[in-house]
Amino acid sequence: MLSGLEEAYTCTEVPEVKLRVELMGMKGDNVMGMGPDLSWMFDFSGTVMPIFLIVMVGILAVSAGRGLLQWSRNNSSPMLTIPARIVSKRSEIRQQQVQEDNGSSRTSTTYYLTYELNGGTRIEFKVDGHEYGMSAEGDKGMLTYQGTRYHGFERQPQYSTAE
Repeated sequence: MLSGLEEAYTCTEVPEVKLRVELMGMKGDNVMGMGPDLSWMFDFSGTVMPIFLIVMVGILAVSAGRGLLQWSRNNSSPMLTIPARIVSKRSEIRQQQVQEDNGSSRTSTTYYLTYELNGGTRIEFKVDGHEYGMSAEGDKGMLTYQGTRYHGFERQPQYSTAE
């Protein structure tokens, strides 16, 4: 007694059936006639790539979630204006090589000011270049901020007693 597969294989009158049987007869390591050397690509793209994409989407979602959470916290925080003193200035210079023939690079500078509040607590804020340039360590004034969001620093005039 012939099995269904053998019967279909012996049927030569219908080319459609013969082609279907030939395709069904291929082993897993000879996917689509590529041979055993290329079958790993289907395993890789079928398992590793989806995991990689899920991880990347997860990282983006966590980053966006953290940004939204910080934004929400800042918005719900009260706007505070309190006496403070500038205790430190720092800048961070980042240089990035541009992939071009001329070997140019891109540079960006980020400026930070550290303020000391009356209780001795220190807070550091990212500021623009103009604010950074106009500030000096030891300046006293009124610091305005909301959560982690810097709104400004109004310096108190300091008069020299030496004349």
